[in-house]
Amino acid sequence: MTRGSILEYLLAVKGRYLRATKADKKKVLDEFVRVTGYHRKSAIRALNRPNPGKRIEKRGRPKKYKSTVASELKYLWEITDHLCSKRLHPFLPELLNVLKRSGSHMINPVVETDLRALSPSTIDRLLRTCHQKGGSSRFSTTRPGTLLKNSIPIRTFTDWT
Repeated sequence: MTRGSILEYLLAVKGRYLRATKADKKKVLDEFVRVTGYHRKSAIRALNRPNPGKRIEKRGRPKKYKSTVASELKYLWEITDHLCSKRLHPFLPELLNVLKRSGSHMINPVVETDLRALSPSTIDRLLRTCHQKGGSSRFSTTRPGTLLKNSIPIRTFTDWT
């Protein structure tokens, strides 16, 4: 069953479940679990929920920094050639002052104060999507060498000749 059809069925059964006696509720619940494949306790919660399928409010702590802060931070991160957050953090105030003096990129004063208040871990969190798109690291040019590998004798299961 699709999510939409489960919600339709839930709305159809909900009234019958809420009006039923304890013995009848067991029968309605057995039918609902058999049809939808829900776990029994999850089905009870779904049938007793005031407004099924819709959350009234978003759970968790509200976001402190808006998407504008993340986009400006991404711009600054790309200017600095993808510095890590621990090195970017102390450099941000100076970088913002240079951008303000040059006038090449205008940043909203509210966003600027938010950028100055960021911690290195918050910088990492805001740039997580950019890091995932990056792929492999660009700076390492070291490759495993075969010279050393070929010069080391390796004993096999037979005697050497």
